[in-house]
Amino acid sequence: MSAASRDDLERGGQHAVTTSPATRSLTVTGNRLDSRDLFSGEREIIIAHGEDAYRLRLTSQNKLILTK
Repeated sequence: MSAASRDDLERGGQHAVTTSPATRSLTVTGNRLDSRDLFSGEREIIIAHGEDAYRLRLTSQNKLILTK
């Protein structure tokens, strides 16, 4: 996944972030992105952070739960 530089984010610009294997693009405004774009119709995504993987789930009550 590619991301904007810290300098770009601090300036509040918009950036597209590309993900794989199913390539899609997310719009980041400043340091904010819309969860609807992040989940893209799914209820769960996996976030890789260093050597660890985290699950971010959207509940039936529209809450977010992050687990390791």
